[in-house]
Amino acid sequence: MQPASLTLSPAFPEPHPYSVPEAQEQPLPQIPFYSVEYPGYVRSTSVPLAISNLGGQNALDNAFKRAASKTETLIELKLRPGQPFAHPVPGDVVATNNILLKVVKRRRKRLESEVDDGTMGDYTAEVVGVIPKTARFRSMVDYQYQPEMSDPVSKLRLAMDRMDVDMLQSYVIPEEKGDYMIPNDRNTCEQNMDIDFNLDPELTGISIPVPHPESLAMRSNLRLFPPPLFSRQTIPQAYNFKANTASMVSTAIDEETGEEKKRLINRMRWKGYGPASIMFTDAIVPDKPPQVVEEGRDLIDQNILKKLEVLFFERPVWTRMSLFNHLAPNETREILNSKALLPLVCYVFQDGPWRDTLVRFSYDPRKDRSARFYQRLYFRNANHPIARPSVITSLQLDLACRRSHIFDGQSLTKETAAFQLCDITDPMLKDMIDDPDDLREECNERDGWYTSHAFERIKTVLRHKFFSLLEGHPASDEECRALLTNNEGSTKATVTSRSHKLRAGKHNMAKGALRPEDAAAMRLRAALDRNAKTLQALR
Repeated sequence: MQPASLTLSPAFPEPHPYSVPEAQEQPLPQIPFYSVEYPGYVRSTSVPLAISNLGGQNALDNAFKRAASKTETLIELKLRPGQPFAHPVPGDVVATNNILLKVVKRRRKRLESEVDDGTMGDYTAEVVGVIPKTARFRSMVDYQYQPEMSDPVSKLRLAMDRMDVDMLQSYVIPEEKGDYMIPNDRNTCEQNMDIDFNLDPELTGISIPVPHPESLAMRSNLRLFPPPLFSRQTIPQAYNFKANTASMVSTAIDEETGEEKKRLINRMRWKGYGPASIMFTDAIVPDKPPQVVEEGRDLIDQNILKKLEVLFFERPVWTRMSLFNHLAPNETREILNSKALLPLVCYVFQDGPWRDTLVRFSYDPRKDRSARFYQRLYFRNANHPIARPSVITSLQLDLACRRSHIFDGQSLTKETAAFQLCDITDPMLKDMIDDPDDLREECNERDGWYTSHAFERIKTVLRHKFFSLLEGHPASDEECRALLTNNEGSTKATVTSRSHKLRAGKHNMAKGALRPEDAAAMRLRAALDRNAKTLQALR
């Protein structure tokens, strides 16, 4: 145990010679004031200009009000309010516990022996109120880019601010001239740049090249317009820049000077490329690609274009799947990326027996009876999975995919039935397709060159054989003949009931979908089969 200590102090302590008397307690006025830490020099005469640069008195009142939302407390300082492309300085309203003092200085007469250092006088301080909120601008001012105000885009931006309806309605996107470097002279700089040329260039930080007598200096004309809205993010983040894989070097020759220019273009950019398309009722078929597609002929892979021309010479009508199965994977990828290869060699039908097929220019299948072999049949599969296979799975199934456009009645290469008649190799179906007895004299918009009865028989057999393979077993020819015999009466009734005129664009003559009750029964049977396989796997 430690001994207790006792400290004695005098009853009446003597005052310390250096003690300071305690300050008297003063009441603190509760009048609220709001402060703005303006990042600039503000004089009494320039206060209205500073408030205007902050958005005006109404914007400040909304930012400092008691129930202001987070969006309303965001203040932007526009150091160049007349320039809509100038980046504003973002500010925030924060809570503070500051006191506003009113300091008054009274000058007194300076003696001859005293030095005037600006501190001579008597000062008095008075607490006026408290500052619960303060607007601060702690972000760095971003670099500013000044576009040319004579540019049509600049005029459009100013018209939007003024709500100039006439200007907005008459605006036309200017033609891309490719003049990314233009002559630079002093007069052009003075007109297009907001610079005081009376200042020393070292003060402005902008160097103005002096034109050489023999060669005229050039300046950039990239027309890099700032975005309409700027981000308030001030912390730099990793960008991880990577070059665009779709970029390619394009070479163009100036027709006037003969100068060769190179620039990077995006091959996947949408340029309005698309194959010419017609309806079945259109009398004339296209004989050449659209003008916008023809203009891009020199920008595509010429080797692939020649290969496509050879394939369409050998066979005038293709589906996309059958065409891609005759090309290498890298060639298929290039066709999908370039967008302009197929429109240079073919057109498409929007409806009819050759719906969604690629047809060689100037070839009209409605006038060639042998074009019946290129007619397309499609059956919906309600149980077809929507998920697309991965790239690795596609490579593993490459050999099977090469025959995905062919139907032999014994093997299943895909889960959707979309075949051209010429790609059906099943013996029974092939005999029905090649039979020349049941043909029309004129092409029909639903059944093509076949009679309705003959085409319904082909669809019935193809449907039965395809969905039988989906269920796991190939259908025999005897089953199909019995099915045709049983459906003979219903087939004739179906042909009679659909003899009315079809409306363009409201039908799909090439599909031949199942009746709703048959489709429902097939979905139920598929669900029962999946449940049975699941139970068997669990056992």
